[in-house]
Amino acid sequence: MELRHLRYFIAVAELRSVRAASEHLHVTQPAISRQIQDLEEAIGATLFERTPRGLKLTPAGIAYLSEARDILARVDAANRLAHRIASGVQGRLRVGFVENASWSGLVSSALSAFQHSASDVALELQPMNTPEQLDAIAAERLDGGFCYRFGALPDGFASVPLLEQTVVLAVPEQCALGKNGAVSASELSGLPFIAFPRHVYAAYYDRLISACAERGLTLDIRQEASTETAILSLVAAGVGAALINAANRERPPARVRFVDIDDLSVRLPLEFCYLAQHGNATLQRFIDLLTAHGNVKP
Repeated sequence: MELRHLRYFIAVAELRSVRAASEHLHVTQPAISRQIQDLEEAIGATLFERTPRGLKLTPAGIAYLSEARDILARVDAANRLAHRIASGVQGRLRVGFVENASWSGLVSSALSAFQHSASDVALELQPMNTPEQLDAIAAERLDGGFCYRFGALPDGFASVPLLEQTVVLAVPEQCALGKNGAVSASELSGLPFIAFPRHVYAAYYDRLISACAERGLTLDIRQEASTETAILSLVAAGVGAALINAANRERPPARVRFVDIDDLSVRLPLEFCYLAQHGNATLQRFIDLLTAHGNVKP
């Protein structure tokens, strides 16, 4: 049995005529009659009886008509759903992000624009640091992520470069350093610092320590915390200073000041990373939006 058997049957049942169904479907009458006969043989029941006023459904035919309509409706719905998913306008997209990347600007604008253009996509956002995101993408627990990348991507990955940040000095509000403007690296010597443990993101940690060493600065790290939120809370408590992503300027915490360092710069390139061979139309739709990010107003 094929779907055309059901379509022919429904047309004949609704129009009560093989001739009328033939004209409606643009199929010859003998072909329709043969398909109806094949259907009845396959079912083992007579679906129509002839009357002077045309074809009439038998009790079996009445019951079969309701089920046939339901089957075709479900097939049509499945076809529409498959098309929407294949077009990237429906489905699920799992995206990781480093929290400070989403405070404002391109990332938040891109997410907002995507939700507006693909409202039937279930967008799942998961805050993670960069190494966690790369591991989750490789394991296919994430479709992609906004990462600060240092060094080469793992094999099989691709990325869309987005923007670049640098580091800024965060000091307790009551600290006198930097109240008159930018400072130099040499002025930071002797300050107690709060930093990430190296294992959180070794590549970034090493880049930061190396940049400081190039300016003759050895950080006196008194305390470690695994997130910038925790680091800034310790700065606010007066525990020490910190070198953090300048993106944090967008959400300055109470009792913390940000100070520029005029001779110390650490490139923080933000990229959207994903598996190059993904086959996910929803992800591709998002990548296309990011690639054309000039149209996404921060």
